[in-house]
Amino acid sequence: MTFIHQGQQVRRSTGTTDKRLAEAILGKVRVKIVEGRFFDTLEAKDHTFNDMMDRYLKERSITKAPASRLRDKQCLTHLRSAFGSLNLAEVTPKLHAAYKAKRRETAKPATVNKELGLVRHSFNVAIREWEWCRDNPMQRVCMEKVRNERDRWLSSDEEGRLLAHSAPWLQDIIVFALNTGMRRGEILNLQWQAIDLNQQVLVVMRSKNGEKRTVPLNGRLTDLLKKKASKRTAGSFVFASSAETLFDARNLTRAFRLAATKAALSDFRFHDLRHTFATRLAQAGVDLYKVQRLLGHKTAAMTQRYAHHSPESLREGVLILERVYPQISQNYHNESGTVGECCASA
Repeated sequence: MTFIHQGQQVRRSTGTTDKRLAEAILGKVRVKIVEGRFFDTLEAKDHTFNDMMDRYLKERSITKAPASRLRDKQCLTHLRSAFGSLNLAEVTPKLHAAYKAKRRETAKPATVNKELGLVRHSFNVAIREWEWCRDNPMQRVCMEKVRNERDRWLSSDEEGRLLAHSAPWLQDIIVFALNTGMRRGEILNLQWQAIDLNQQVLVVMRSKNGEKRTVPLNGRLTDLLKKKASKRTAGSFVFASSAETLFDARNLTRAFRLAATKAALSDFRFHDLRHTFATRLAQAGVDLYKVQRLLGHKTAAMTQRYAHHSPESLREGVLILERVYPQISQNYHNESGTVGECCASA
């Protein structure tokens, strides 16, 4: 078969010497050409999955936060093994379904979803910006169901034990996390230029979702930061290493695990300090929208996991109706009589 595509002559073989079969294949090709689907397939055959992911890492992943860039590379370990040498036209929903089933044996649903999400976004970029293909196979692939049931936070007694078994530098970080709800990476990357002690606020310059957010400082943290500022040398990081450089997150994790073990805390991770912050706010009756803003969640759905910690704040919501509109229902009951009376009079 020979035809012109985008000003260039294209030759394709039917893959058979049987004239009747070749004519049947040609007929199908003509239908695809009329429907505008044949040339899309040609473009998708010009690039492999590895080609797409290599370009994605160079052009898109590089703009993400360091933690997100690392996650993209980790996701690709399994994805390249499954799809790497295939051209984009060969990466089908059926293959992704098989990939999900295989990964489900060794990986958690959230991990599988991160991998599939990376593929989905990569295909979207390849379609909209690079014009490498016209179809995203991930649009027809269901994500795994994630049951986020982890609900671990510190009690006051546990907090005391954890601090008692922590070195002074670790105590500062723990107190800071419990009073800001900031993520580990956000805390370690925090620099003095992002803090305004006079206004008692700090700015998270690069959060997990790539957006800035302002975090207010209470008196406890203001005092802590003033104390650290008085001992500050030339370094720019608030919680720096002994060499005044960026603190290694792995060292923090190891020190935290050791302190948690000594404090006899079961199943407690550094990220649970963030959960503790949010849980305590919810238990204190703080509006979930404010909790969402403080945590830097993009959607309210991510914050709903803390709703069951604030039943009294929900009760307060309906009690407000009595205080703000006290007369309407009361007058109705006083003036309209009972249901039986209404029926009898009718």
